[in-house]
Amino acid sequence: MTQSEKKSQTTLPADEHNNSPPLPALPKKASPLVAILLLLIAMLSLQGGASLAKTLFPVVGPQGVTALRLGLGSILLLLYFRPWRFKMRGGNFRALLMYGLALGCMNYSFYLALRTVPLGIAVALEFTGPLAVAMFSSRRPVDFVWVALAVAGLLFLLPLGQSAGGVDLKGACFALIAGACWAVYILAGQRAGSSYGPGTAAMGSVIAAIIFFPIGVAQAHTSIFTWEILPLGLLIALLTSAIPYSLEMMALTKLPAKTFGTLMSMEPAMAALSGIIFLGEFLTASQWLGLAAIIAASAGSTLTIQRKTKIETVDVPGNTPSGK
Repeated sequence: MTQSEKKSQTTLPADEHNNSPPLPALPKKASPLVAILLLLIAMLSLQGGASLAKTLFPVVGPQGVTALRLGLGSILLLLYFRPWRFKMRGGNFRALLMYGLALGCMNYSFYLALRTVPLGIAVALEFTGPLAVAMFSSRRPVDFVWVALAVAGLLFLLPLGQSAGGVDLKGACFALIAGACWAVYILAGQRAGSSYGPGTAAMGSVIAAIIFFPIGVAQAHTSIFTWEILPLGLLIALLTSAIPYSLEMMALTKLPAKTFGTLMSMEPAMAALSGIIFLGEFLTASQWLGLAAIIAASAGSTLTIQRKTKIETVDVPGNTPSGK
């Protein structure tokens, strides 16, 4: 699926959001290879940030990391988008509320999954959410191939037998819950974005923080308001939000949507690589097969997608725990 399907899309009428901050872009003469390199760096940043977040679990727990990610990430998004400067139609607050709730639940569930599940597997399981949205939005015969690949991947990854390689069932369920929240986040974000424009990301993140920040603080193993923890929390927010978003926006100016979406389908592999390098999380052969099947399903659905209409859109950056 394309990146714009994994995030909520916001249609921008020409005269309605003229106060939005300029999106970063590559020079016109820049090679597409530069865009691909930036996209790879963005994915490494995302998953490096997730690995850093996991190293804080023994100190503040996954709940504390959720609070840091949502709280500081919301501040960064507010500073960047400044939603108070936008002209918003409003009127669809229920969708915005669902968008923010899904965003917070997705972060919370994902970090709970990371507590007992390797990063690469958690990201692959979470990918089933946007993949399901893409599959259910189409009824072509070729889509059943991608469904079969996704199911095969789940059979390799989920702890249903000897091929599971010791994956924790509770953690895997949390990752699937995060994927389901991601699906709700996409669908609600599409509706909210039509009313609130680029400000949807910041406003949804604030709603998520209002709900889950207090929960994370209350359940954290220790106080997150220390000079030892806060700088790391800010670094996590930068690595998983601001930096990859800027790089992805620049890459989008030079890459076709299908190319962009196909490359983004490599996210679980990048997550697995980050887990190996930074966390020492080595996967079994069956787990690599499961990752490969889900990556193939995601890339396949991107390459064979059919769009009914062509509209000018801009991605609303998600604050998803895996970076999307």
